[in-house]
Amino acid sequence: MRAITVLSGGMGGARFLQGLLHGIAAGSLPGVPADAEVTVVANTADDIWVHGLKVCPDLDTVMYTLGDGIDLERGWGRREETWSVRTELAAYGVEPTWFGLGDRDVATHLVRTQMLDAGYPLSAVTEALCRRWQPGVRLLPMTDDRVETHVAIADPDSPSGKRVVHFQEYWVRLRASVPAETVVVVGQDAATPGPGVLEAIGSADLVLVPPSNPVVSVGTILGVPGIREAVAGTPAPVIGLSPIVGGDHVRGMAAQMLAAIGVAVSAEAVGLHYGARSAGGVLDAWLVDERDAAALPALRAAGLRADAVPLLMHDPAATAAMIAAGLALVG
Repeated sequence: MRAITVLSGGMGGARFLQGLLHGIAAGSLPGVPADAEVTVVANTADDIWVHGLKVCPDLDTVMYTLGDGIDLERGWGRREETWSVRTELAAYGVEPTWFGLGDRDVATHLVRTQMLDAGYPLSAVTEALCRRWQPGVRLLPMTDDRVETHVAIADPDSPSGKRVVHFQEYWVRLRASVPAETVVVVGQDAATPGPGVLEAIGSADLVLVPPSNPVVSVGTILGVPGIREAVAGTPAPVIGLSPIVGGDHVRGMAAQMLAAIGVAVSAEAVGLHYGARSAGGVLDAWLVDERDAAALPALRAAGLRADAVPLLMHDPAATAAMIAAGLALVG
């Protein structure tokens, strides 16, 4: 398994990738050689324009994490960050004040925006940014087209009784503290897969679906026309890991997003939501945490090769062990 493709969100996906690269380097992944190449298809539906700058949170989190520039405590943004620009913008009363751009982070967004304004597609911009960070993977945006996730929430002051906010406002300003009634991915239906995305999936020896948010990370990647079909049709085994452990998400807002699309918050329900390729879904194998082992019979009955193993990503070695368990399932 020399060519590995991963469908990744931000923080959870980045930590998963650290474990994958650790396992490759340590030789602890059966059938995966030390010179295996990893391609990451990253979610870009979280992207947002802030103060005239194009911000790509998931792309940047993967790039900074694997390039050893991430703030480890926050899990996003640059290490040893300062906030002078944010303070000055707030002093001017410029909105949004709830989305802060650190001074170091602003440099990335300035370069990205300048290149986009010059006519370069997001995929080419990402490649250029990665030349500085050297993340050790090929990082591909899921699409070069503008796709944004929006969330409908209740608003008694609105004539319709609800309003729609950008996903970042739901997550950063509202902290996912109110129920999400509907998830709307604007521009997704008209988007096309980014350069190299379909090839990376179709020519892979292994496709991994990490424990990223199944609705607004992996779900938005699969929602780009052509990508789900590529995953369903790849000759490579497709292994997924549950983001739900013991009936809840580990961090983030997977529970709120699953509720918005009518999927129960359980490892079993998420596995069935993705579905087995033998039954029209996208997975061959699905790993759940040990405390969710009761889900195994139903998952197996639905055509998934399933097992229960420790799924908390305490460190890269623990994550590599999860991936090794998935490889054992698909032989």
